[in-house]
Amino acid sequence: MNKRWSKEVRGLLQKKKRKESNRFIVEGRKNIEELLRSNLTIECLFYTEKLNDVIDRYADKKIEILQETTPESLKQNGHLQTNDSGLAVVQIPKFSLPTKKELGNVSLALDNVKDPGNLGTILRIADWYNIKNIFLSKECTDVFAPKVIASTMGAFSRINIHIVDLVDQLSNYKEEGIKLLGADMIGTNIHNYKDDSKSIVVMGSESHGISEDVENILNEKITIPRFGDAESLNVAIATAIICDNLVRN
Repeated sequence: MNKRWSKEVRGLLQKKKRKESNRFIVEGRKNIEELLRSNLTIECLFYTEKLNDVIDRYADKKIEILQETTPESLKQNGHLQTNDSGLAVVQIPKFSLPTKKELGNVSLALDNVKDPGNLGTILRIADWYNIKNIFLSKECTDVFAPKVIASTMGAFSRINIHIVDLVDQLSNYKEEGIKLLGADMIGTNIHNYKDDSKSIVVMGSESHGISEDVENILNEKITIPRFGDAESLNVAIATAIICDNLVRN
């Protein structure tokens, strides 16, 4: 990796540079393999011999710069200290907001979720349950941060991510007949919840839950019943439980 690209890649570890250049980095064999399967635009891919089989498999993939490098260079310039296979610079995708018809039966909205690991895991959960659209409040942590991308295990390449004014956008969907559900400590038992309406489930921040402005536009609150003494559930775990119940109904 030459000095120019070393500077570029290191810059993309910072949110400001990602926003200015509209690019992010993808690291590690699993995520790069999923990236190559996707329609995302890859500007450059630096790889070691450990990724040769994947490179050969996607030899027809259009990549502006494809360059072999060393594991040491990947570790020096990227985020992951365990990465010995590859690092890609990718254009941040922009998705049109889905119409009511385009929304699946269940979608997710995240209100001020701050932890990168939680955010990445939620994308991975959505991918597992074939939930294609996630709406993020502008206060959420940067979804294209390296730690978030790493924890998605490739899900970032299959989820339509919309960073929006959550109150305005959800209010628009509500007017179109989309039901807004909010995860809360008090609400309808998710095990007993049954409704055929298309819905968007709002998950709140790790420390404060759903913000008051978003709470005011909800149709209904749902809750996961507690059987033990734990004070709360991790937001990603709670998302998985709720998705499992809603998608199966």
